[in-house]
Amino acid sequence: MIYTVTFNPSLDYVVQLGHFAPAGINRTTSEHIFPGGKGNNVAVIASNLGIQTRALGFKAGFTGDAMEQMLQQYGCDTDFIPLEEGMTRINVKVKSSQEFEINGQGPIISEAKIEALHNKLGQLQEGDILALSGSIPNTLPGDIYEQIMQRLQGKNIKISVDATQDLLMNVLKYHPFLIKPNNHELEEIFHTTFHSDEEIIACAKKLQNMGAVNVLVSMAGDGAILVDEHGNVSKQAPPKGEVVNSVGAGDSMVAGFLVGYLTSGDYQDALGLGTAAGSATAFTAWLAGKKEIMALLPL
Repeated sequence: MIYTVTFNPSLDYVVQLGHFAPAGINRTTSEHIFPGGKGNNVAVIASNLGIQTRALGFKAGFTGDAMEQMLQQYGCDTDFIPLEEGMTRINVKVKSSQEFEINGQGPIISEAKIEALHNKLGQLQEGDILALSGSIPNTLPGDIYEQIMQRLQGKNIKISVDATQDLLMNVLKYHPFLIKPNNHELEEIFHTTFHSDEEIIACAKKLQNMGAVNVLVSMAGDGAILVDEHGNVSKQAPPKGEVVNSVGAGDSMVAGFLVGYLTSGDYQDALGLGTAAGSATAFTAWLAGKKEIMALLPL
């Protein structure tokens, strides 16, 4: 089973405008509400691809209940820890000639609730996959990723990490099964600017030498590069299509890769499905369904 953790989930209120007028009244041309958060995105895509998933994290208030119910409607098992105070945040995502977001802060999470999450994660079994994704709210300890991975050492659980800067670098010592920086995040880590695939590959191998088992670098319209645990380097070009959505494509790539590996044990299959899933989401209004993803699989 694939488990996901979303530390600060949300309801995403996505509105489309014909033209945004900063000083005037704006009227939408369409509105949608989705369960948000990088881990939740991974869970939905994996579920769409037919793999049993369980979404973990914290929820609060009526917005938390709505978020969890929506995930269940998308086929995900859920086991969120309820918080007594506050409410799960609402993120507003505006799409017009430009895109911008207004993200809420989220509720306060106590030490007792953090320990409750550790207890739930302690029930994972050998062969399970755990996806840790995204930033953490300031009410959680900065080393929460490290705490989780340290406690799960020795259980033969494959952990993927999709995070930036120190959150990512500090967990390499625990040998995550998969990390997925994008090329810009990789530039920030190594304080450089890439001019070729060879430079990207060299930095990916450095992360591997630091402890990562597999390094998947997403590059938007340039596809993805995988440096796998056997030392093989593969590049997958993206399928052609019109990009209409920038939210969740990276999460979809992670989910597709994990599902591909879980079902075949082959890294080429995983890379192909990951690239197809990421692209399919970029080509649709929200997260892609199985039909859209499978249609983009490389021949």
